[in-house]
Amino acid sequence: METMTARHALRAALALTGAVALTGTGCSAGVPHRGQGAALGASAAASGPAPSPGAPGIGDPLMPLDGNGGYTVRRYTLDLDWRAPETPFPAGTTISATATQALSRFDLDFAGNTLHGVTVDGTPAAAVRDGDELVVTPARPIRRGSTFTVHVAYTADPTQRRRRSDAIREYGWVPTPDGTLICAQPDGAKMVFPVNDHPSLRAPVTFRITTPPGLGAVANGRLVDRVRRPDGRVRWTYDSEEPIAAQLVQMAIGKFAFVDSKGPHGLPVRDVVPDGLVTDTEADRSLTPQHLAWLEQRLGPYPFRRYGVLVGDTDLPVALETQSLSVVPKDDLLGDRVDAERNLVHELTHHWTGDSVAIRRWSDLWLSEGHARFYERLYSAEHGGVSMEDAMRTAYEQHDQWRHDDGAPAEPTEPTLFKVMRYDGSALVLYALREKVGDDTFDRIERAWVTRYRGRAAGTRDFVALASEVAGEDLTPFLTPWLYGPDTPPMPGHPDWHVDPVED
Repeated sequence: METMTARHALRAALALTGAVALTGTGCSAGVPHRGQGAALGASAAASGPAPSPGAPGIGDPLMPLDGNGGYTVRRYTLDLDWRAPETPFPAGTTISATATQALSRFDLDFAGNTLHGVTVDGTPAAAVRDGDELVVTPARPIRRGSTFTVHVAYTADPTQRRRRSDAIREYGWVPTPDGTLICAQPDGAKMVFPVNDHPSLRAPVTFRITTPPGLGAVANGRLVDRVRRPDGRVRWTYDSEEPIAAQLVQMAIGKFAFVDSKGPHGLPVRDVVPDGLVTDTEADRSLTPQHLAWLEQRLGPYPFRRYGVLVGDTDLPVALETQSLSVVPKDDLLGDRVDAERNLVHELTHHWTGDSVAIRRWSDLWLSEGHARFYERLYSAEHGGVSMEDAMRTAYEQHDQWRHDDGAPAEPTEPTLFKVMRYDGSALVLYALREKVGDDTFDRIERAWVTRYRGRAAGTRDFVALASEVAGEDLTPFLTPWLYGPDTPPMPGHPDWHVDPVED
């Protein structure tokens, strides 16, 4: 009975998954919300369906208001005029988008900042706050298929942060002694700029950050321009180079040293380090080329144009895989080398699984965190850490308890998203798969996963189907009980492994 229930859950959950294009696809159902919407424009009405409101979210079961319907973002341009730590400052965001339906109005995810005005194609638009939604009604309806430009002027407040009870703990703007950095995961980007915020939705970003004399700025991607103004302030312009999910955006301001080196095949590696931490963190940071080479042997070529580590001069509780520039708290690089390498390899692995291959729904998070933890553990086992078998046996013993407390790997709730089940508990699923199919087949599954879905979003159904295809057998009956339901299955090849009893 439990197996049948799990299989039904699998079918229901997997119906929500499937690969999507890199730039994301907002839900275009046009579900009306909060009133009647704008009056019809004659030209819009004549050319197709009557304009209607874009949906206030894409309908993710765990965070239904994340993302927005009715349009696809083509590019974000962020203008930030930074002043001082924990001090509000002028900001603006310009969004280029394409309508996927005839729009009478649309939403942006936006919270925690003082709104000054919104224009659509240069014309003032009505805008009202509704919780974390900014509801924008343009002066004229927007035709389906047309491109449009939204500009939002606001005062950014770098004191805005939110808290969770899982591993994330605190997210949003993260203060440093002389500036800030960003930890947007899971949905904190809306505290920084108006955005279409869901991990499956991505768009390129241009960052224009102005800093006072003596401070530097960094963001995802490539430094395009650095211009000193007559008053001594400096405007830094970065381009993300690749479409990027909102939770992976990084912008940091402070007194930095920029340390450049090369990875495999001449890959540019740029570390950004607070001035006083360059020497003390050098030994661990210098291992990045080795980590890149090790992962490329297992997962294929690194999927972006550059990489680097941003050292966080902060008490940030976790590192984060912000795209092309992982943020790692200083304490992670000032202690034990084995632990430091675990964190560095974990965030780097995400660039294959989580950044390049994005998750389709939040319930697919096990694919991102489980892979990062699996390769982190595997690397550590080969470089002085706990053996892979010992780490996985310990996880196996606790797996029923984690299922009870946090849900099965692919059955999280919103509050338990970043609990231990999504980390060691999900790495255990991959370990079980490897034990089932053998090392060679597992390695082919992994290579195929990051190759086929590179630059796309994919989910649990896609992984199960691909694993079955590569293995030459239907792995659904094997993976279903591992991913869903209350009980941990037997571990292939380890009949002596036992799960500890559950305690309420």
